[in-house]
Formats: sequence, structure tokens, C-alpha cells
Amino acid sequence: MSDTSSDRKYTRFSGRMVMVGFGSIGQGVLPLLLRHVDVSPSQISIVTADGAGQAEAEEYGVRFTVTPLRKGNYLSILDPMLSEGDFLINLSVDVSSVALAEFCRSKGALYLDTCIEPWSGQYTDASRSPSQRSNYALRQSALALREKYPDGPTAIFTHGANPGLVSHFVKQALLDIAKDTGVEAAKPRSREEWAHLSQRLGIKVIHIAERDTQVSPIPKATGEFVNTWSVDGFVGEGSQPAELGWGTHERHFPPDGQGHTTGSGCAIFLARPGASTRVRSWTPNEGPYHGFLITHGEAISLADYLTVRDGETVKCRPTVHYAYHPCNVAVLSLHELAGKNWQIQKAKRLMMDEISEGMDELGVLLMGHAKGAYWYGSQLTIDEARRLAPHNNATSLQVTVSVLSGVIWAIENPDRWVTEPEEMDFERILEIARPYLGTMTGVYSDWTPLLDRGLLFKEDLDEDDPWQFKNFRVV
Repeated sequence: MSDTSSDRKYTRFSGRMVMVGFGSIGQGVLPLLLRHVDVSPSQISIVTADGAGQAEAEEYGVRFTVTPLRKGNYLSILDPMLSEGDFLINLSVDVSSVALAEFCRSKGALYLDTCIEPWSGQYTDASRSPSQRSNYALRQSALALREKYPDGPTAIFTHGANPGLVSHFVKQALLDIAKDTGVEAAKPRSREEWAHLSQRLGIKVIHIAERDTQVSPIPKATGEFVNTWSVDGFVGEGSQPAELGWGTHERHFPPDGQGHTTGSGCAIFLARPGASTRVRSWTPNEGPYHGFLITHGEAISLADYLTVRDGETVKCRPTVHYAYHPCNVAVLSLHELAGKNWQIQKAKRLMMDEISEGMDELGVLLMGHAKGAYWYGSQLTIDEARRLAPHNNATSLQVTVSVLSGVIWAIENPDRWVTEPEEMDFERILEIARPYLGTMTGVYSDWTPLLDRGLLFKEDLDEDDPWQFKNFRVV
């Protein structure tokens, strides 16, 4: 192993750790926890819905139990496993994040997840409105815990790669742009100061701009969904409404757009699945591309965090959303899924050891400032990922190292109760994560969504302001 994957112990943990869910992310997180947290395998237990990963758990001497958690049994199963000072790491699907966080508070245990997950079936429950199935609503349910309880042990919501790590990328990118455009600014210390810095820089749009080019020599079969991370997780979020933080500069409300009647109103949703909604974006290696506007928590929490207010009046807010081009076979899988009216394929395959080449280029694209567009993020190849950590590909490692850094931060800050990524110390998170992220780079570009448009066919564009959502959207 190289120096970038040294065995440095960042912190010590004396309690018990329970990992709920042990798919690709759980299997990738476990060796990193044992490498960088002073904790023994005997302190860790895994509770998961199936036998996937049992061999990996046995490799590290960790207790492994196959018991699907449901609304009717999770309390009785987890109650004897957790007490004050312990830690529950939720990497599951179909298990309520809010229910687990509330349970952890009752036990005095720490909590972390990578997304706000509902109980099984709620993503696609047709009896619930699109607003009720949205990540906006899920975030509201998590934030409501602050009102229900005044304090508690740290419970970190949505700290994977995205949502999670990308919010720390945004803070670093804002500081980079300020420095490179001659805007004098001390490092912000509060939510309000970060929002005012974004406003001063003229940030209108933030994309989580990701291009996954990992490939396998095994072709996708008919009736098979192939992906580089959780198939069920991707299908679940792809079937939710497309969501985006809605900026104050926007002047063309989408004809299929709808707002929410509760909360801050920082985001809107489109009356269609995110996996059928495409947007234009840009990354350094790929250049211009069409990505899917998959709903993600950071589109909402970042937009809310960077909102400048005067009392109750919103003065400035950027538009924020995901622009995701997954690996090519995942695109084919989505195409087939949509053709079957969002009924998932019978066969599922997670690309891991079979990957032959490629990288995951994951970053944030900040647009509208004096230098146009700035992408900051991770360019991690499959070869680097394999050299740095076992049981990971390039996509999963960007997630697992964010889980690791979030766990360490929670141990170091154990009494913060409900916490979103934007409220954490971005420098500490990046210090821990950076050695596992391949090439970290910041690149300026003169790209806009108007580049080369209208050459073959006339298009309905707003040429006065390239940063309007209608210019990004693919119709």
C-alpha cells in the first residue's frame, strides 16, 4: 500500500458499532473503519437483509446476522445491541432513517446514514402525492426531530459521497473562486457567512456533476439492471420525482414544476421521475454531457444553506441539482427500466471485481461567477481505488471514505444531535477523505449550456442569461 492509504488511526472508539445493511457500501466501509478507527472486530456487528457480504464479514472476524429490519421488528432486534455511547451506521435500503435516528437518541447512541431512507414501498407508493414521496419531504421529517427533541447524541443524515462529501467540495470551491477572482473573504464561520460569500461571488447554479466511465467486459443482458453501486438504491431514487433547489435568478418556472406547501420552500419538484429527466452539464474529462436529474438530498440542503435572507424574505439562492451520467450499462438499464414503466428487472448485477477500466469523476460545478464555471472534485480511477482499499470500486470508495470521515467526525463531536453535511467541519472531512479520492482538481471552463445550441434545429432558449434552468434542461 502507498502512503495515501496508511494505517493512521484518527480516533478511538470504545463502544459497540452496529452496521445496518451490508451491500457494496457496507463491505467497502468495514475495512476503512478497522484501518482508521481504533476499534476491534469484536465491537462491530452487522444486521442485514440477506447473505450478501457474509464472506467479507467473516474475513474481518465481524459478527454477521441476516435479519431484515421492518417497522414491526426493528426495536426488538436492535434494542439489545445498542446502549449509551454506541454507534449505529445505517447503510441499508427500505429501513426508515428517521425511525433509527430516533431510536438511537433513546439509547444515547450515535447515528449516521448516507441518505434519508423511508420504510419499504414509500418511494413508489402511488397513494402518496409526489411531494410526499420527495426527498424534500424526507428531509422535513428528519429536521422535525430537532423540534421534537431539544438535543441528543450526534445523528448525521445524508453523509455519503452525494449527498455528503459534495457539500464539503462546494465550500472549498467557493474559497477557491474567491481567491482566484480577487474577492477578499475570510473563511466563513456560519451558515449566513457562507450564503453571503456565494452571493458576493455571483453563484447562480451549482451542479453535482458526475460522470462514471467504469466498464466491464461482461455485457448487460436483457432483463438485467447493472450498476457500480446499489441497484435497489438507484432505482428507488430514480423513481422519485426529479428535484432541484430553485434559485432566485430563475425566471422560467417549469411547466411541470411544483412547489411545496411546508418548510422553507427552497426546492421544487417536477411531475416526472428523475430517471426520465435529463440536463446538460460539464466535467473536465468528459466535457459537455447529458446527465439525469436524479433527486438527491444535497440539492435541497445546499440550496437552503446558501440562501440569503432578510428576515423572512429570500434575497438570493442558487439553483442546485444533480447531473448524473452513470456508467454506460447503467444508462442502458435505466432505458429498459423506463420501458417497463419503472418495474425493476428480475436480474441485478453490481460491477466490482469485473470492472476492467474507467473512473468516477465526481465534483461540483459552480456557475455564474466572474470566471464562468468552476468544477472541483475527485477523479478516481478503478486502478487507484483497488490500490487504496479492498472491496471497493471507484464509485463506492468515494462513498465509503465519506462514511468513514463522518463516523470520525461524529465520535469527535458526539453531542450535535441532528446534523446535515453543511453543518460539519469541511476541512476535517476533506483531510480524512482526500487520500482516497484520487486526483483532486479544480478546473475553470467557459462552457455554458448555450454552447453549440440551435445549429440544427431552432430551440426555445434564454440567450440573455445562460444560467437559466430552461437552458440546462433537455427537452
